Amino acid sequence: MDEKVLLLKEKIDQADAVIIGAGAGLSTAAGFVYTGERFGRYFSDFSRKYGFRDMYTGGFFPYKTQEEFWAYWSRYIWINRYMDAPKSTYSDLFQLVKGKDYFVLTTNVDHCFQKAGFDKKRLFYTQGDYGLFQCTKPCCRKTWGNEHMIRDMILAQGYTIGEHNELILPEGTEAKMSIPAELLPKCPNCGRPLTMNLRSDNKFVEDEGWQTAAVEYEVWLTEHRDRKVVFLEIGVGYNTPGIIKYTFWQQVYQNKNATYVCLNMEEERVPEEIQAQSLIIGGDSAEIIKGLVS
Repeated sequence: MDEKVLLLKEKIDQADAVIIGAGAGLSTAAGFVYTGERFGRYFSDFSRKYGFRDMYTGGFFPYKTQEEFWAYWSRYIWINRYMDAPKSTYSDLFQLVKGKDYFVLTTNVDHCFQKAGFDKKRLFYTQGDYGLFQCTKPCCRKTWGNEHMIRDMILAQGYTIGEHNELILPEGTEAKMSIPAELLPKCPNCGRPLTMNLRSDNKFVEDEGWQTAAVEYEVWLTEHRDRKVVFLEIGVGYNTPGIIKYTFWQQVYQNKNATYVCLNMEEERVPEEIQAQSLIIGGDSAEIIKGLVS
């Protein structure tokens, strides 16, 4: 095992607590990629018609009808929320910290932490959840679980759903690229269209669950302010660095007993003020995490 990985294992073993800060790179390492074979398997028809080559671009495409928009997005949500990640990375990560006092702060919206067994009361999903809808206005500070609505949209396109929630297109058939108008999601409160509960503008609904998690996160940080804590950042980039990366740097700077750890494909620089408290490991996060628990 790499010397840095051995050192990380030692620091986690000796720590009073671990806080995980997870970005999109962790889910990518777990196999939730938005391009290549996985994109082609589920969106080749949209790709042929409109020319985009990745799920992210397709998500912002200006579809002419809501029926087509939700055909695309129902597939998108299903495979990135209700199907399990191809690799065991999240389960491996849970094995690493399940005996510790831990907390998770994440910008990911794919629910992978809870599916892997992490305690919901120790999770703060700052940017929302693919599995929740909210009113487009919004008319209220509520969200609604969308699994049944998304499932109906998927089935209406001609797919069947397998034992492990995989999408199966019967042989000799082509998926429909629109859904019936009656399946368009409507707000139970006011009747307006529903949308995903994803932070993209000032209309994002921070519902009761979000508010509770935000308080739990602040309480956890306060209670561990001077303790021996490992701030384990995984797959975090610079799209929203203020949520995890900069916050972790600040917390470590203020706590001389803390250690900042960064797992990313490439080794990154850290502020000079916390270099002596930092451990930067470049490479495949999935393989690094697997090595820590093997």
